[in-house]
Amino acid sequence: MVIGPALAIGCASGGMSGGTSSAAAAPLAPPAAVAAPVARAVADSVRAVLDRAIADSAFPGAYAVVGTREGIIAEYGAGRLDVLDNTRPSNTTVWDLASLTKVIGTTSAMLQLVGSGRVALDSPVVRYLPEWTARGANRVTVRNLLSHNSGLQAGRLFYKEATTADEAFQQLFATAPDTAPGVRYTYSDIGFLLLGRLVARVSGESLDAYDAAHIFGPLGMQDTRYLPPTSWLSRIAPTEQDPWRGRKVRGEVHDENAHRMGGVVGHAGLFSSARDLSRFARMYLNYGQLDGQRIFDSATVVAFTRVQNPALSHRALGWETANGTNSAGKRMSTSAFGHTGFTGTSIWMDPGQNLFVLLLTNRVNPTRENRKIGAVRTGLADAVVGALR
Repeated sequence: MVIGPALAIGCASGGMSGGTSSAAAAPLAPPAAVAAPVARAVADSVRAVLDRAIADSAFPGAYAVVGTREGIIAEYGAGRLDVLDNTRPSNTTVWDLASLTKVIGTTSAMLQLVGSGRVALDSPVVRYLPEWTARGANRVTVRNLLSHNSGLQAGRLFYKEATTADEAFQQLFATAPDTAPGVRYTYSDIGFLLLGRLVARVSGESLDAYDAAHIFGPLGMQDTRYLPPTSWLSRIAPTEQDPWRGRKVRGEVHDENAHRMGGVVGHAGLFSSARDLSRFARMYLNYGQLDGQRIFDSATVVAFTRVQNPALSHRALGWETANGTNSAGKRMSTSAFGHTGFTGTSIWMDPGQNLFVLLLTNRVNPTRENRKIGAVRTGLADAVVGALR
């Protein structure tokens, strides 16, 4: 299946500031490669999945986009931002991306640094971060961190163990692998905390400054940043009623470690909108370029989205790949890659079918104990591919 240029069908309303909602725009004529009935079927499928999820209380609000490298086929906003905010999500609603930070922010920076030869994947991490002095750290390579087989544990409660950001980073650099690298797969926030620091060390820029200057700015991603300003607050989807902070979190990172460490770290902290992430997905499907802007080297894109060690996992570099059992559903091709975020976000791109599926929600509102998001992710992916076929 190959599908063609943009078709905006069906969608959101709700008067968000910062852009025009898709409901305000007249639908575009379907491209030759996508018959109008097929495009309508995609839009109907997206709407049905999201409306059903809202009725099931999977999340307060959501926005989904389906598109190709050429443009958008369908997008739809459902629900509301919060029990106290009836605003319907739009394509300019800003969401806490949680672990999508790992791929949108940190992996993007690493892809550029590797592609330009400034970082070598099989070099020890301590070559770039000599302050990581923990026992066994010298055996861990950059590739190990990116593919989550470094031997590091999944996470550590730095926010409880430290009272300042400096203390938390000191504890990070004292954290040792508990197994040899390359022996097991363990999805690790700690590994991406180290990668965020590596980006800053090699580039000479903070992670947020690097991403803004070299990725988000050139791509025209105007809603994407760490530490969003207070002027954005009314269009940021609230997340959890957080017992640690004693308040509902809105406009600050949900992840506690990221909050303790200042909000600009490698594993969480990035905020973005559907209109920005749609551009990001189209750039990836175009192998690193969009609208005349070359963001990534195409060969490095291929290298970063290829499974690294199939004996251990389906992980590529930063990215997960479709395996029939994860959030990609059962119908994406073996070339598909994507990621999820704890707050209820996900993105999947399938070069083999020229397709991306983006889902942004605040499923942790009001509590992270709501775990219905998994079925929504797979249901959306399968419904979209089924409609296109």
